Amino acid sequence: MTTELTLRTGTGPDGAVVLTVAGEIDMSNAGVFADALTEAVAGADGSRLVVDLTAVQYLDSAGLAALFAQADHIEVRTGQLLAPLLEISGLTELTTIHRA
Repeated sequence: MTTELTLRTGTGPDGAVVLTVAGEIDMSNAGVFADALTEAVAGADGSRLVVDLTAVQYLDSAGLAALFAQADHIEVRTGQLLAPLLEISGLTELTTIHRA
């Protein structure tokens, strides 16, 4: 069974490309998430890409791996729920994390 995941790409008020993610990211849909990240990085074409995880309620190691694979090309916006996970995982050492 696939876990519900919503992905939307748009432009933020500052002109940055924003990939907004909602739901849960786990091994059942991490491939879809990774593909969306890859597409968003390519579509950003050198512009800032912000991955907005504020509406994500769950992120497992497969989702983290997708973020790590693109760490050089993204910034992450997160809420209180995922912030400790991103810090413990070491992602905060590789990319900019914005707390919402």
